[in-house]
Amino acid sequence: MNSKYKKLAASIVLDLIGFLPIPFFDFIWAPISGYIMTKMYKGKEGKIAGTLSFVEEILPLDFIPTFSLMWIYSYVINKRKNEEIIEN
Repeated sequence: MNSKYKKLAASIVLDLIGFLPIPFFDFIWAPISGYIMTKMYKGKEGKIAGTLSFVEEILPLDFIPTFSLMWIYSYVINKRKNEEIIEN
């Protein structure tokens, strides 16, 4: 399986974790999701996405699939696949 599709699978799982309706879980998950986002996506885009992920999780906006949207931005809109070829 290609690494970009592994990242897509991880993004879907992480979004599902963020959707869990557990009281006060968002206060624990928000900083974790922001950190994971910055590790999955490097550079300025990753930092912005990490901040957005944190804000989305800390506020009652749990219906936004932040990780999946960042994957779409990176691999469909921004065509990050060229960077993957260079790294591998």
